[in-house]
Amino acid sequence: MAQRLVVIGGGAAGMSAASAARRVDPEREIVVLEATGHAAYGLCGIPYYLAGLVERAEALYSYPPSYFRQRRRIDLRLHAEAVELDPERRELRYREGGQDRRLAYGDLVVAAGGAPVQPALPGVTDARVVTVRTLEDAVALRALLDEGRLRTAVVVGAGYVGLEMAEALHARGVRMTVVEAAAQVMPNLDEPVAALVADEVRRHGVDLRLGVPFEGVRRDGDALVALVDGAALPADLVVLAMGVRPAADVATLAGARTGPAGALLVDEEMCTTLPSVYAAGDCIAPQHLVLGRPAYLPLGPAGNKTGRVAGTVVAGGTARFRGVVGTAVVKVFNLAVARTGLTLTEARQALGAEPVATDAVGRSCAKYYPGSEPVTVRLVHEPGGRLLGAQFVSRGEVAKRVDVVATALQAGFDVADLLHLDLSYAPPYAPVYEPVLLAAQAAIAPSAVPA
Repeated sequence: MAQRLVVIGGGAAGMSAASAARRVDPEREIVVLEATGHAAYGLCGIPYYLAGLVERAEALYSYPPSYFRQRRRIDLRLHAEAVELDPERRELRYREGGQDRRLAYGDLVVAAGGAPVQPALPGVTDARVVTVRTLEDAVALRALLDEGRLRTAVVVGAGYVGLEMAEALHARGVRMTVVEAAAQVMPNLDEPVAALVADEVRRHGVDLRLGVPFEGVRRDGDALVALVDGAALPADLVVLAMGVRPAADVATLAGARTGPAGALLVDEEMCTTLPSVYAAGDCIAPQHLVLGRPAYLPLGPAGNKTGRVAGTVVAGGTARFRGVVGTAVVKVFNLAVARTGLTLTEARQALGAEPVATDAVGRSCAKYYPGSEPVTVRLVHEPGGRLLGAQFVSRGEVAKRVDVVATALQAGFDVADLLHLDLSYAPPYAPVYEPVLLAAQAAIAPSAVPA
């Protein structure tokens, strides 16, 4: 019988790996070590749980822990934190119940996810300075909200997580300030697109401060004060949303090679550079199909897919993960914001040729149909026509549209190829002139010039 499979991490990637391995090998012993008290839940649903749109934390579970233990015969151990890896002895040291334990493995999948960036600044260890990365974090914060104990909050960071947290707390009646060191919200958008998002945030009464550094917190008696660019902002709570780093220390300290942001380098079968050690999810740097090299893009769909590939391969099956193009969509108050591929800024930094950005505005559906909304599109491409990326902002549908461009990127389309797409049309759902095609038409016209 095959030796034990051990998976570090009970999140999307880890449980996908364990479940895929079980499907391929019904008899192998599979152990999952999860450092927190929850596993297999929708991390991206946390803002909606905090906002009160999801009533119970357990609703975010894909399946409860008992399902994996009983139905899939996976030994899921909660509050079990991996500490040290010995690849020569194929042994893992972990901490459970306050005691160090050791576990031998035949194969190991590292799927510990990402950890929130914690700045080395004064006061950030205060109990009222929090990150919201786990379901336990969310349950504790939801309790404060339900008790009515939060009136003011400062969110540090205006990326995906920061803006989602600001919206969730705003929905609960908390007076919000968002501070961002960059000169724009969502630094993974181009500035003209990000400006539309910033306008929406401010329109909802959020005090948005851009281009200002966060300097830490201090206590004035019982009061908490956030220090921002020399100003003191009183707050009942400070939420740190300053990004995510790969939680890959166990593997890197054992000698695994790393790439961008310190994420683990893997091949298409999710093999690391350590023997019999695989990795998946938010701790890896998969191949970026537009850049042609590894990139760190911790996004949910890739976590599930890479976990499934790792588990399948470990158990003796065949699977590959080709890579990512960085597709994401986020709700910011009444706006839907999406991106895929490279922004103009990213393309200029990464590619030799001078890239071009072409902007267009279409409609979410027929303009005469109730609910029709403008859709702002930015296509990024090379002067010769190679498609590099796209960004979308609208109060209407953008997820479908960004997925069209993501598919085109993976297929290696030029901008002109977009014009040949046979896309759907019906007045309630889409206009005759689809915004993606309007942008493509503008891009191949002589008026398309570098932004």
